[in-house]
Amino acid sequence: MDGRVLVVEDDASIREVTALGLRRAGFRVDTAADGRQGLAAWRAGSVDLIVLDVLLPGLDGLQVCREIRRTSSVPILMLTARTDTIDVVVGLECGADDYLRKPFDLPELVARVRSLLRRSVNPPEPGPLRVGRLELDPGAFVARRDGHELPLTATEFRLLLELARRPGQVFTRELLLERVWEQGYLGDSRLVDVAVQRLRAKIEDDPANPRLIRTVRGAGYKLTPG
Repeated sequence: MDGRVLVVEDDASIREVTALGLRRAGFRVDTAADGRQGLAAWRAGSVDLIVLDVLLPGLDGLQVCREIRRTSSVPILMLTARTDTIDVVVGLECGADDYLRKPFDLPELVARVRSLLRRSVNPPEPGPLRVGRLELDPGAFVARRDGHELPLTATEFRLLLELARRPGQVFTRELLLERVWEQGYLGDSRLVDVAVQRLRAKIEDDPANPRLIRTVRGAGYKLTPG
């Protein structure tokens, strides 16, 4: 698998090592040293995935992520040197698909990049699926509610699709991590919680009082046809 990856990182040594590791893994790599350069590089070319540091000079990574998410569902892997939970959660709420803490091993970074690209380009299954007011077309990565297309990222689409395959079934966070974020993925359950929160904001009439994606206390989530 190849693809064009944009690495936005202000630390020159981390930026160069990351780019070298990705190139050796078969990816084409562009780099940027700050947020404004990153946005310019994303706008200028066809980028398949962005590796985005949180702490950038000028525009920080969170601002860059928000700006990109206004018009694009390109996969975003956030890098953070912080250990604060709030930093991770805010990054995911901005629309990042995954995150990685510094210092990280290059093989882990490459594995995360490959996983995100695989999920964004490979249709989960053929044939449309309808659940209540929702219609999902896995082949096109398109979801509609009442006939109106929903602006979902690939990760959000896969999450909704997984829930929609078995309406009413309760999915644990661990199962959703395995199914949506790839089998064997050693992730953080906050990925699921924040992705559900973002998904509710796009499909629910009242995200604060969800009627489609329900939380089952102590168990997980289920989709209820609305």
